[in-house]
Amino acid sequence: MIYFSFNKPAVAAWIAALALSIPTTRLPAHGFEGDRFFPPTISTDDPFATDEYNLTFSSFNDPAGDDNPKTREIDVSTEFDKEIFPRFALGVSGTYLNLEPTKHTGDGSVPLPAQDGFDNISVSAKYQLWEIPDREFILSLGGAIDLGGTGSKPLGVNSYSTYTPNLYFGKGFGDLPTALQYLKPLALTGTLGYEIPGKSSDSNVLDWGVALEYSLPYLQEHVEDVGLPHPIRDLIPLVEFNLSSPTNANGKITTGTINPGVLWEGRYCQIGAEAVIPVNARTGPNVGGVVQVQFFIDDLFPRVFGHPVFFGDDNK
Repeated sequence: MIYFSFNKPAVAAWIAALALSIPTTRLPAHGFEGDRFFPPTISTDDPFATDEYNLTFSSFNDPAGDDNPKTREIDVSTEFDKEIFPRFALGVSGTYLNLEPTKHTGDGSVPLPAQDGFDNISVSAKYQLWEIPDREFILSLGGAIDLGGTGSKPLGVNSYSTYTPNLYFGKGFGDLPTALQYLKPLALTGTLGYEIPGKSSDSNVLDWGVALEYSLPYLQEHVEDVGLPHPIRDLIPLVEFNLSSPTNANGKITTGTINPGVLWEGRYCQIGAEAVIPVNARTGPNVGGVVQVQFFIDDLFPRVFGHPVFFGDDNK
């Protein structure tokens, strides 16, 4: 299962220094519906078609299968999204993998030769279909294509493409009555996707995920200033549920993870960390974690990012 450890002290030091050096006041750029800022979450995609860039460090313990040994997988992933037209964005993402398989024998575990290379490239599109700012609500449509054969062949990446139409939503609870004011910082975001592989022998898969968030910045700014100090007042605790359910008769059981964690919101970046808890043994045996750095490139480079390529901000 997924777990993460900072086996690179320089990376940990760089992230810590970045967090301490950045102002913590967010500009009203992307990710807002009314007063609500919806942060980009780690395991489930957010519903906004905006300019984004993220860098994610993670590691997986893949359980042994019929044809594959138990394998430790270390990933470095990146994604870039750019708004092309108002409310419509295109994205591209890629992952560099390090695979460290282990063969189990009667004498114990025997390491096998490690392999490195790129996973298949993924391209995506997203359109913000329906927004109600006063209700802190957004609904978006989109999709992604995993481009078969674009990764490193020795890693055994799929030679065929996979097509996934997606539905995204976000709902903040700032419209709750005053009697429930301390629930107003709550928000839900979620995704629903249907994977269609280009190989008929593989199962179609229903991907579904939800993130439940409690925004301390929202509490301080729009409910009540309870006197939280920095950096606590810049935190958004959350829990994500990320699950996949095969839909064909030749598919396997539902797998997925539950990811409790926290996001720290700065002016120019977001740093997030989550524990990753497998929902069953088929998913994996280990509880672990993942760390992500999300750069707000629209705030870092406002002349270049933060607006559509065509038709400009006045049409949004």
